[in-house]
This record gives sequence, structure tokens and C-alpha cells, in this order.
Amino acid sequence: MEKYKYPRTLHLPWSLGSTSDDKFMHDTRCFSGETIIVTEKMDGENTSMYPHTLHARSMDSKHHESRNWSKGLWGNIRNEIPIGWRICGENLYAKHSLFYKELPTYFMVFSVWNDMNICLSWDDTLSICEMLGLATVPVIGQFEYNENALKTMASEFDVENKEGYVIRNTLAFHYNRFSKNVAKFVRAKHITTSEHWMSQKIVPNTLK
Repeated sequence: MEKYKYPRTLHLPWSLGSTSDDKFMHDTRCFSGETIIVTEKMDGENTSMYPHTLHARSMDSKHHESRNWSKGLWGNIRNEIPIGWRICGENLYAKHSLFYKELPTYFMVFSVWNDMNICLSWDDTLSICEMLGLATVPVIGQFEYNENALKTMASEFDVENKEGYVIRNTLAFHYNRFSKNVAKFVRAKHITTSEHWMSQKIVPNTLK
């Protein structure tokens, strides 16, 4: 069965926390007139769950202790995921740059894809999550795309223990149109460690 690497999310033009290999969305007119959902960008590991397997954004990802909790969750829900579908979310078991206290769960969903490689609408994503007992990433707001409002939100986002936000079209879209429907803002100086989190001793974030 086919697997898909989760696409790279482009930075919004006013994003501050990019690294040398990041790419920017220089034209945001694709969002004009669209209703968007704004969610918190969580500092975890991108994870895709299918009925037959799961993988991190790096599709050849090998065993790592930080993935055991998500593997257990996947084992409980895999038979409920339709053939050809996948659920994408953030594995938040291990601390990366940010340490989270009182998370509702260690896996938070940000998109669901069907067997036509269509990212479901946000409303349908919520329905699937409710059916499977999954949580989504925290929602900050939902409104018609407004660049000034998003820039104001960014200027107020120098908040301890928050990485940034992600915007996406609330409607469904195809995998090939990802870069025209999803973008992110990351605050400045988000990364505070020089060593990659997978090379460090695992520090579990805490649950409520």
C-alpha cells in the first residue's frame, strides 16, 4: 500500500523563526476570500498513521523510544482507519525545544487524508477525530483570511512555551495543492538547543 511523505509547510512572509533550509510563501493571495482555521504549531514529531503502518515525516524512520506511545495508540485505532486513508498529527511524547505540561494527549491530529489523497475539510477532520477518540491540535481561531489580523496575532505571539501557529483552508484540498492551502508562522528564537532532540536523553512531556 502506498505511503506519502507529509509535505513541507511553507513559512508565511512574516514568520520569524525560519532555519537555513526552510522555504517561504511569498504570495499569500491563494488564501484571499477563504475561511481559514488557525491552530497552534506544536513542537513534536510529524507522524502519519495508516491502517497498515505508521511513520514519521522521514518515511524510513527507525525505532525510537519516543515513538512507542504513538505506536500503542495506532495499534488501538488502526482497524478503524479506512483502507487508503491516513491520519496525520504531532507525536508529543518527547520534549524537543519546548517542554509541555498537562497535555491532553501525546498525539494531536492536524489533518486526515482519504484514499483519493484529499485532505478532508476541517469539519470532517473533527468528525473523524470524534469517531476515533482523538484530539486535534489546539484551535486559536477561525475566520476569513485577514493578513493584518494574522500579523497582529504574530506580534503578540512571543509567548513562553508556544512555537507559533499554522493556518489552513477549512475546505478540502488535494495533496498536490498543499502549498496553496497550508502555511505557518514560527516565533523568533524558538529553537533553544544546539543538539537534535533525538540525540538527547528523552524527557517526556507531561499529561493532565
